[in-house]
Amino acid sequence: MNRRRIVLVALALFATATLSGCGYNTLQSKQQNVKAKWANVEAQLQRRADLIPNLFEAAKAAGVQEQEVFGQIAQARWQLLNATQEQPQGENGDKSPEQKEKIIAANNSFGGTIGRLLSLVENYPQLRSAESFQKFQDSLEGTENRISVARNDYNTAVQDYNTTRGNFPTVIAAKLYGFKEEPYFKAEEGSRQAPSINADTLRRNQGNANK
Repeated sequence: MNRRRIVLVALALFATATLSGCGYNTLQSKQQNVKAKWANVEAQLQRRADLIPNLFEAAKAAGVQEQEVFGQIAQARWQLLNATQEQPQGENGDKSPEQKEKIIAANNSFGGTIGRLLSLVENYPQLRSAESFQKFQDSLEGTENRISVARNDYNTAVQDYNTTRGNFPTVIAAKLYGFKEEPYFKAEEGSRQAPSINADTLRRNQGNANK
């Protein structure tokens, strides 16, 4: 009886090791795909952040004086860059899921402030007609499209990875080897809509702040 138990335990351990080994290889492959897609997302976020100073200069050259909006955008941009450039805390020098969540939140905030700048165009006809502003606005719109594609590709890879990670017997390998669930890149509700801005109100607020 004891011998039979030993054999059964040995078989169980062998099966677990074999299954977890196969699961490890699968998870490793899918996780690498997630990392590659995430790297593309970060590259596009960086590209958008790099365009903002040029948009600032074009807006200021057209006479836009809404320093409150400029300050909000600069702060949101700094937060995004600070999050993306933070020292990786995950395995193998990669961003951890928690750091990705932070970057996603900072990106949503940054996207909202960009909408504030673009909405000022309606209040400044000279800005709307400025060639330099139009040029960078077109570049920004192209970048937004690239971000959308990169985000969708990343979410597809995350869905594939997380689904595999949660299935049996791969879930055994995930727990044994510390494969964490990856976060989806979700935009905040309403973040794609540019907020309505009253330039006269902004000027009054700015004037009161300077008194």
